[in-house]
Amino acid sequence: MGEVAEAPLISVVDDDEGVRRSLDGLVRSLGYRVAAFACAEDFLASPDRHRCACIISDVQMPGMSGIEMTAALGEAGSRVPVILISALPDRDTRAQADAAGAYDLFRKPFDGDALVDCLDHALAA
Repeated sequence: MGEVAEAPLISVVDDDEGVRRSLDGLVRSLGYRVAAFACAEDFLASPDRHRCACIISDVQMPGMSGIEMTAALGEAGSRVPVILISALPDRDTRAQADAAGAYDLFRKPFDGDALVDCLDHALAA
């Protein structure tokens, strides 16, 4: 018999505990595993950084921003898609996210179905 493939690991990075819990529940309900982090620095220091299939991250966080984290991952050669979420995604934020290599940028509060579609596309890419 063949081995059952382990579900992809999705990392959630957000300083807001409520958003982290909400995203954790949403992503787990889709059958994925989740590793949640309160800041970009904790994520970057974690071994999960090298095991995750996709990252969902807030833009504005204390310390390193989600955009800075996305850029740092790209500079390190990571090809893991990063979906960013922001309460204030203006044109500058979108341009910075694009320049950093983000897969997409969602406005908080976000439509769960749209985020799920984006996650599915990111994992299929």
